[in-house]
Amino acid sequence: MIIVTGGAGFIGSALISRLNQSGYKDIIVVDHFGKNEKYRNLIPLKFKEIFDGDEFIEDVFEDLLQEGKLETIFHLGACSSTTEDDFKYLLNNNFDYSKELCLGALEFDVRFIYASSAATYGNGSSGYQDNDDELDKLMPLNGYGYSKQLFDVWARDNGYLDKIAGLKYFNVFGPNEYHKEDMRSVVHKSFQQIKKTGRARLFKTTSSQYGDGEQERDFIYVKDAVDMTLFFHNNKKTNGIYNVGTGEANTFNSLVKPIFKILGLKEDIEYFDMPERLKEKYQDYTQADITKIRNAGYDGPITKIEEAVTDYVKNYLNTNNPYLS
Repeated sequence: MIIVTGGAGFIGSALISRLNQSGYKDIIVVDHFGKNEKYRNLIPLKFKEIFDGDEFIEDVFEDLLQEGKLETIFHLGACSSTTEDDFKYLLNNNFDYSKELCLGALEFDVRFIYASSAATYGNGSSGYQDNDDELDKLMPLNGYGYSKQLFDVWARDNGYLDKIAGLKYFNVFGPNEYHKEDMRSVVHKSFQQIKKTGRARLFKTTSSQYGDGEQERDFIYVKDAVDMTLFFHNNKKTNGIYNVGTGEANTFNSLVKPIFKILGLKEDIEYFDMPERLKEKYQDYTQADITKIRNAGYDGPITKIEEAVTDYVKNYLNTNNPYLS
């Protein structure tokens, strides 16, 4: 039996889709459901049971552990908003909840794989190497990144990182992210803008190092991120913290321009001022160092940006069935 927290969310539902394709159906979905339609991600998928996150941890988790049937917990559930300013909420949801799941998994010898984040790297001044011993050097720029950093450090300082796997996801994009509102990828937002107005909108640069739209991030297609995640399910002795990215930085312009090409439209990008509240918390550049995961044995191919955007737009965004199945 497998548990996927955040199972109705973006990466979680994409992971369940891939598990289904591999023959897994004995899956327990855990998520916090509110006034959104992320439940639609689950409609094409096969799973055994579904629980609200609070109900699960209070009433269900201990019994499942005692039954002795759990193989793996993929803990992907979290508040992932980089603009969330209620740190008490982030602490409860991203730190305390994670500790309860982790300790339960360790006590009953259940594989525990959890989502950390590239947001822990802050402005990148300390680099993007996934070194367990250098976590204290990192300076996250927002509460979300700090809540993830707290759990990484807690796991290391308690000697758990040699028993569990933490995955620092970089900028993941692809099918099943539509419900994320402001946290949707630039591809999703730009596609909707272009379809409606014929124009995409990107932030103007705030740095002399970059032109408008030339800020660079490590954008990884969700299908590749899922493949990397499942590597740790299949290699249970591979533990510690690992980057999940492409190892290549691409500009926002390069992410958006293929959309015009796919739709047969002339490129038209408007650059607008970044809101003041984001300027000090914005990462102009990220690039995952994926040496560690490669050395651990992951040898899967990584989809190039234009190919990934093309698949996303042609086979999901520009269709009547945008969900992974």
